[in-house]
Amino acid sequence: MRVSAKADYALRALIEIASVTDGTAVSAEQLGKAQDIPHGFLQAILADLRRADIVVSQRGQSGGWRFARAPETVSVADVIRAVDGPLVSVYGLRPESVAYGESAKVLQHVWIAARRSLRSVFEGVSIQDLADGKLPDAVADLTADEDAWQPH
Repeated sequence: MRVSAKADYALRALIEIASVTDGTAVSAEQLGKAQDIPHGFLQAILADLRRADIVVSQRGQSGGWRFARAPETVSVADVIRAVDGPLVSVYGLRPESVAYGESAKVLQHVWIAARRSLRSVFEGVSIQDLADGKLPDAVADLTADEDAWQPH
């Protein structure tokens, strides 16, 4: 799996917003500076997140961006889907929609299994978890394996 710059920037911006404990709105300029995200790119990402009902914008002197719902209810998967679409796709199709000939039919099961594995991590980690710097035990356990850190 490749994590796009768009997904990475979106998650980093949301961590910044979740780190504001008093719930005040955070300007796009503040988000961009804090996470070194290009302004134009950030604006497009925030628009995607707004369309997905993850953030809302607030106009005025104390304007900016804040969560549309509690950050503990927004998963990493929600964010990736909002900015990039489905977690797994095979030449633009969802894995359950791909059709193969008989000899390669099992390949569809590989794509379905990969999606399930990604969901188990991405749906189990909330933006609040990230802002708190603490992963759920099941996800943290996956990173404890030395092989997880090795390139293959």
